[in-house]
Amino acid sequence: MAGRRILLGVTGGIAAYKTAELVRLFKKAGAEVRVVMTPDASRFVTPLTLGTLSESEVHTEIFPENEVGSWTKHVALGLWADLFLVAPLTAQTLAKLVSGACDSMLTAVALTARCPTMVCPAMDHDMYLHPAVRANLDTLAGRGVTVMEAEHGELASGLVGQGRLPSPEAIFERASQVLAAKASTGDGPLAGKRIVITAGPTRERIDPVRFISNHSTGTMGFELARAAARRGADVVLIAGPVSLATPDGVRRINVESAADMHAAAMEHADADVIIMSAAVADYTPATPSTSKIKKEAASPDLNLTPTADILAGLGKAKHDSQLLVGFALETDDGLVNARSKLERKNLDWIVLNNPNEAGAGFGTGTNHVTLLSAHGHEIALPLMPKADVAEAILELAVLGTDPSTIDPAS
Repeated sequence: MAGRRILLGVTGGIAAYKTAELVRLFKKAGAEVRVVMTPDASRFVTPLTLGTLSESEVHTEIFPENEVGSWTKHVALGLWADLFLVAPLTAQTLAKLVSGACDSMLTAVALTARCPTMVCPAMDHDMYLHPAVRANLDTLAGRGVTVMEAEHGELASGLVGQGRLPSPEAIFERASQVLAAKASTGDGPLAGKRIVITAGPTRERIDPVRFISNHSTGTMGFELARAAARRGADVVLIAGPVSLATPDGVRRINVESAADMHAAAMEHADADVIIMSAAVADYTPATPSTSKIKKEAASPDLNLTPTADILAGLGKAKHDSQLLVGFALETDDGLVNARSKLERKNLDWIVLNNPNEAGAGFGTGTNHVTLLSAHGHEIALPLMPKADVAEAILELAVLGTDPSTIDPAS
């Protein structure tokens, strides 16, 4: 469960109060949790409670007020999740899921989620056994949804029978099994694809204790690797010196200098997809000192020399069935410079951002990017978490999702 992304849907049944404990169990196990609720669910448990426990905003409306890119939030949430879990699931929302109705954030997410879906129906005994409800549950199961049947016990009506929501511990265990089963099958839209991703900075040694580097934390590249692995890809992550944990299912190669990263990238240059998100140094000292340069010494002449242009080399060697994605960090004339880099280095896509923009660039949990393609696409995404940016890059550039479903300017 550690590192997994759980999207919890809560509907308006009395058993909704149990979801507070369910969120706590997921968080304790190391999962990330986001919550979507139907409007009636807040009658039984408040968004404030679940938001506090999940440490994330709770979504109830399809169009949150005063939020940039709010109309695509259901798409972002659906792409973000490893598991979409609806607990409790009322008869009303069950019928909407079967019919494809889309009148809340929860039902909208249900239509966009590409991850496994699990539902935990809970209602009164006679409702639960009604032929319409049973037929709807069978329909969901036939579509590949995991249906965790209700338990037998005392119900809110005072009756005793089947319809009780299982305990949070039992739901947690079943959700873990669903995630484990998905991981073991190696399925997903990128199954069978080899993807190489570079991340983080490089360090160019001046002497044994000093180096030239930059502020890159590697977050963007690690989120890309995590998202690709969740989609079933065979991922190699070439990482400069960063302090991030390796995402599940990812093979990591640690490097230090631009030369090290160049060698590692060229070794895997035949991958199906290469995404160069690392901030590679453009220059390196020609003759680094083998001894520490003393402060009392005369100002040292670093005599910088250009490093190998990894992206250009990959672009030159790119074969027809290969996809090459680069990044452009620009402070001036961003679109012009990014488009030039895209063409000069024979890229399929380039991701442009500006470190001078608030919430973008190095050292932030968010990013504001524009994607440019060799075919003329120009897709400006709103400011959003880097994890969501990674999802969008994979969907647009790698999987070829229709840009109109993500581009807020369309």
